[in-house]
Amino acid sequence: MLKDFRIRLLLLLLAVTGLIITSAAPRDLGARPMSAAEQSWVDSVFSSLTPDQRLGQLFMVAAYSNKDKKHAQRIDELVRTYGVGGLMFLQGGPHRQATLTNRYQAQAKVPLLIALDAEWGLDMRLDSSMHFAKQMTLGAMDDEQYVYQMGREIALKLKALGVHISFSPVIDVNSNPDNPVIGNRSFGENKEQVARRGVSYIRGLQDHGIMAVVKHFPGHGDTDTDSHVALPVINSDLARLTNVDLYPFQKSFEAGVMGVMVGHLYMPLFDTVRSVSATISRNLVTGLLKEKMAYKGLVFTDALNMKSVTNLYKPGELDALALVAGNDVLLFSEDVPLGLQRIREAVAAGKITQEDIDGRVRKILRAKFWAGLNRYQPIDQATLTADLNRPMSRTVQQQIYEHAVTVVKNQDDLLPFHRLDTLRIATITVGTETGSTFGTIMNKYQGGAVYAVDNRYAPDSTFERIASRLTPYNVVVVSLHGMNNTPTHSYGLGSGALTFIKNLQANPKLKTVVVAMGNAYGLKYLEEARTLVCGYEDNYASQLVVPQVLFGALPAKGQLPVTVSPELKAGLGLPTPDFHRLRYATPESEGLDSKVLAQIDNIALESVAYAAAPGCQVLVAKDGAVVFDKSYGYCTYDKSRPVEASTLYDLASITKVAGTLQAVMYLKDQGKLNLDAKVADYLPELRTSNKKDMTVRDVLLHQAGLKPGIPTWEKTVNKAGLKPTFYASARSDEFPNEVAPGTFSTKAVGDSVWTWITRSSLLPKVKGKYPVEYSDLSFMILKRVSEKILKEPIDAFLQRTFYAPLGLASMTYNPLERFPKACIAPTENDTYYRKTQLQGTVHDQTAALLGGVAGHAGLFANANDLAILMQMDFQNGRYGGQRYFQTPVVTEFARSQTAGNRRGLGWDHGNPEKPEGPTSNLSPESTFGHTGFTGTCVWMDPENKILYIFLSNRVYPDGGNNKLRQYNIRTRIHDVIYKSLVKS
Repeated sequence: MLKDFRIRLLLLLLAVTGLIITSAAPRDLGARPMSAAEQSWVDSVFSSLTPDQRLGQLFMVAAYSNKDKKHAQRIDELVRTYGVGGLMFLQGGPHRQATLTNRYQAQAKVPLLIALDAEWGLDMRLDSSMHFAKQMTLGAMDDEQYVYQMGREIALKLKALGVHISFSPVIDVNSNPDNPVIGNRSFGENKEQVARRGVSYIRGLQDHGIMAVVKHFPGHGDTDTDSHVALPVINSDLARLTNVDLYPFQKSFEAGVMGVMVGHLYMPLFDTVRSVSATISRNLVTGLLKEKMAYKGLVFTDALNMKSVTNLYKPGELDALALVAGNDVLLFSEDVPLGLQRIREAVAAGKITQEDIDGRVRKILRAKFWAGLNRYQPIDQATLTADLNRPMSRTVQQQIYEHAVTVVKNQDDLLPFHRLDTLRIATITVGTETGSTFGTIMNKYQGGAVYAVDNRYAPDSTFERIASRLTPYNVVVVSLHGMNNTPTHSYGLGSGALTFIKNLQANPKLKTVVVAMGNAYGLKYLEEARTLVCGYEDNYASQLVVPQVLFGALPAKGQLPVTVSPELKAGLGLPTPDFHRLRYATPESEGLDSKVLAQIDNIALESVAYAAAPGCQVLVAKDGAVVFDKSYGYCTYDKSRPVEASTLYDLASITKVAGTLQAVMYLKDQGKLNLDAKVADYLPELRTSNKKDMTVRDVLLHQAGLKPGIPTWEKTVNKAGLKPTFYASARSDEFPNEVAPGTFSTKAVGDSVWTWITRSSLLPKVKGKYPVEYSDLSFMILKRVSEKILKEPIDAFLQRTFYAPLGLASMTYNPLERFPKACIAPTENDTYYRKTQLQGTVHDQTAALLGGVAGHAGLFANANDLAILMQMDFQNGRYGGQRYFQTPVVTEFARSQTAGNRRGLGWDHGNPEKPEGPTSNLSPESTFGHTGFTGTCVWMDPENKILYIFLSNRVYPDGGNNKLRQYNIRTRIHDVIYKSLVKS
């Protein structure tokens, strides 16, 4: 009597606090009025069942799709003989599960409710499935809409897989850092945040046809015991229970959550017997949950096979006790036949009435009607793969991390990285193999070394070897991967790595950035770091996003959802600016259809199959985000080296816009170059030549009368070969210019080429004007003008002013001075001039004669670095927190200038008169860029903000290979990009 009075008094106090809701939300199964169709179906099915079959509906048993035939036959028996109401699938794979689901449903008298634990995605239980994010990550986000979107995406996948129930979200308020079972499964320690995000998750699921089941009632957050192995004791007092733990459950009930799971917990506040888990506590399940909180939805037990409860009861007893306590669905019974027997005994003993059982069966049938099982259809396995791999899911996944990554400490104001020409950054990834996504993305922004330590518990000697190689660097990024959720094992942080980080921080010559790619609670072992970032998880999306935050391509937005230590408290998160560097995202995030964009694969592979080029790189960016970046084929037709993202290509005439034109635009922007001035004003030697009247503008527009080209290298050879007055076989002060390995031209050759240019004849005028004629001479002249004004070689200027600050590690003239041959795609096998296979030496003969640095050719790069430079131009010089141009000079140069001339100032445009021109006919006329003789192109569309790059070595091994143009490869790929644009 005393205990009953104490419980009644406690429940009364709970009601007085105002926590207890007095009416169920409309979506609750028990409160929502039934339609005539629902009433008819429920009544019909219920009436068709025998008393034992009705009891069977209360059981949801565990099923696996990775076990043997014996297991499947056992499930067959439970479905056919005992009429279980549902299955909870655990381990396995989606296609195997779909096959078994169809099999089991075909045998069921009443269609089965199928459930899955999918807290962070199907991969919580199934292999080859997508991971979204754990709830701690969701709790770190600055924007709750992505919780809803994640719920939606998970729901759509579950629907396709024939699943009706997700045992999610966890809405425990996690206030104990040593909690071994909740941890990063909780949204955090703030009850309001947990409640709001829990409701968003619920709505994302239920709005798309999946029943949400919140857990673990009445709150599993304040414990340091794993309920899978022992029974946790929750010593909450009345104030904490009402103000914290029950609050998210109340909000979820108000939002209409359709299911709740009762945890295996012991609460002395409600029960005096130590062995009474909440799961079998009538005071909690019926007294608090069903009566005082008026919850009318389905009440699920936690798994009845968990050691925390099975150690205390004989088989079958737990099922009956849980039903008597008030649960509706018995989850993971260890012995259904014994459970049924014990329940019948409980009915006979008056512990539970048949009427009560029948009411729960009807509630389960209502859930089945809501799930559409009144019109059950088997899973369509033909479309399952596509349904489970919705492109939008990848977008949502990435957006979650973009909003969650948290800069915890930034004491040196180092983040985001600013001047990349002053920062020499090395990256050390601990717990990954070489080639991790994290290291790859770091290298897309800068060219520092990446050291991978695949063993998280590597010995000190491993880290000492790496430390000895860090002398060239002044910044080190250490990312910690493969962390776990075990507080007692330091969250998987090895002592060697922690000592290494401590030693790095003690080095006054280094600034160290520490990135924890795991549980935020692990930050307590890293809080001495001056620059500290939390990525929360370790997967493709998180590794893709964190480097972008470090470099300012994405702003840091997240906040710690839990208190890690007195210094690192919940809510801590330092916002960082958006430097508008090139981002890496999904096509759908930028309004493109990835399925359409995938057609690029066929065209690119066609170019390889038809020997239009041995291989290529294709990059597409939209709104400043790379959405497609693939490499195809090989560097040569013998297939000895595949093309990689890091492979350097000879850009050929793209050098005009990526090199010389950058200098010209800079000088115009600085007011040091007048486009309408005569070139002779800057180069007085032209005043006595036939070029004395040409203007800078006309030269840029290729309408100054200059010929396309003139003989240059031809003048330096004869029938016997290379003239010794021009060449030597060894480098010296007199012969400094490498024309090809083992061949060097005289330092005076530049003057010779310039003399030949100044003396060259002009094109005949047509109706008093020079015709538009594309000319290499134009950019040779512009290079000389630029160097005269700059008073330094153009390659040095470009490196100092653009390439180094932008972090363009691969963009260079004469790449063999910085890279091994293996990194560079070869071009032509030159049988007429240099008599060698060209690899790393510029293909253009005049550029080679000049030592590899020319106004019209000479640059090498990979697609990513070229994209960065072009994106800077796209943004009129605003990039990476810097202003490369002070005025919209790129816009001025890019637009069409004169009637009858398709070109801009230095930039090319498409040719509207040719259906198979250099650009897609679907692109607007404002599209600008350039092509290159070696099989390259870059095109920028300012209206749609699309950047397209194609790099290849189509001239390997023969410069006469025109199949790239014959099959219209580059333009067809450009077409696909526009076809992929999603119409608004």
